[in-house]
Parts: sequence; C-alpha cells; structure tokens
Amino acid sequence: MFYIDTHAHLCKEYYPDTFEEVVQRSVEAHVTQIILPGVNASGQAGLLEAADCFPAHLFPLVGLHPTDVFENYREELDLLKEFLKDPRIIGIGEIGMDLYHDKTFLAQQREAFYMQLEWARDLQLPLSLHIRNAYEDSIEILKQFADCGLKGVLHCFSGGIQEAEWAIQFGFVLGIGGVVTFKNSKLQEIVKAVGLQHIVLETDAPFLAPVPFRGKINESTYIPLIADKIASIFEISTEEVMRATTDTARKIFAKLP
Repeated sequence: MFYIDTHAHLCKEYYPDTFEEVVQRSVEAHVTQIILPGVNASGQAGLLEAADCFPAHLFPLVGLHPTDVFENYREELDLLKEFLKDPRIIGIGEIGMDLYHDKTFLAQQREAFYMQLEWARDLQLPLSLHIRNAYEDSIEILKQFADCGLKGVLHCFSGGIQEAEWAIQFGFVLGIGGVVTFKNSKLQEIVKAVGLQHIVLETDAPFLAPVPFRGKINESTYIPLIADKIASIFEISTEEVMRATTDTARKIFAKLP
C-alpha cells in the first residue's frame, strides 16, 4: 500500500536544486504517487518535464490558478487548452476563485472558472479546486454544472462545516494538508465531522508544511505526518488512513496507473 499526495507543486521551478532528492525521499516515505497542479501556461512545460523525469510517480494537471487570472486570461486559457491533448494530463486544476487579497479581476476569475469547468465536463476529467474567500461566487458557478457528474478535490480546504457539506453534496472531497496538524486548528473538528471517506491527503508543497516542520519548505515526504494526525483524530491506525485516502484518491483520479 502507498500514499497519494493529491496536490504538490513538485517541479524544478519550486525545487531548483533539490527536485530529484525530494521525489526520491517521498517515494522512500511510501508517497509513490504525487499529483502536480497547473498554475499558468508558462509553468505547464515544467510540470510535463517533471512527469517525464519520474513517470511512475508524478502526474500533472492543467489549469489556470485564480490568482493568475488577469486581463489576458483568454489567451492563457487558449494556450492551456492545447495541453489537454497530452495523454499525461490526468485532470483539471488548480482552478477556482480567490478573493482573499484582491477583487480586481473578479469578473475574469468567474469566466475563467466557468470555462475550465466546461473542459472538465466535456472531457470527464476530475478537478482540483482552489476556493478562498469566494465560496458564494464559486457555488453560484458550480450549481450550473450540478448534473454534469463533476468530481474532484476541494484543495487546501479552509471553509467551515457548511462549506464542507456543500462540497460533499457537489461530489467533491476535502484535500487535507499540514494545517490539520497546527495547534488549535479548526480543521480537526471538520475532518472528524465529515468522516474519513470524504477526505484525501495533500501537502501543497512547498507551502504549508506540517508540524514539526511548520514554516519550513514542505515536501511530499511529510504526508505520513498528516496521516498520523488524522489517525489520531479518528482513533484508528495510520495504515487505515493510508488505505482509505489512497482508495478515494484513485477513484477520483481514475487515470492514475
């Protein structure tokens, strides 16, 4: 059995000097399948290069991150759409809406999100969603695809129980990362409330490293630390967490070998 990191920016752009070492350490930690979210058109080639270096372990998505949506979003989407023809692509993401810092491109974010949801619907590909301070807008858009059979992961889940229940209702699971290990994290209560069957593991590496590495560079090697914390929440073995979350991730990302 093995772990799946459903969301890690594991490529040379983020690990220019340690890329190969980080992948090898992750595999040694039994994190043998790692999903690489797309961010923008210029970074997509780097994801495919990473996948070519470790084809048995790294699996790319394609998508335009909401904070990378600007005036030229249509040109970006046209470039990204070409990558959907690549058989190495296993899903769409990370896409969504993010109004945490700036609402300047709210209209463009909505349109970009809608267009990429159309890709997922038409190609029947799973999604990696990024939603931050934008649940109301995101739900309004996703409701238009309610009967299309969309599925995926609500990455780096940061909402409350109402948002968690909404995500599950729409066919998504929650991506749980290092934040769940932080002291007094409300995410622990949400994880327990929704149940093990509705979560998958992720790191969002190189960001959001779990305790005891909080504040340092994150990597997929730390997935077992997240699994340990979830095991303690449910009072079960880490192996049960590994088995359940891996099974769920494989059902969502059906193109994984």
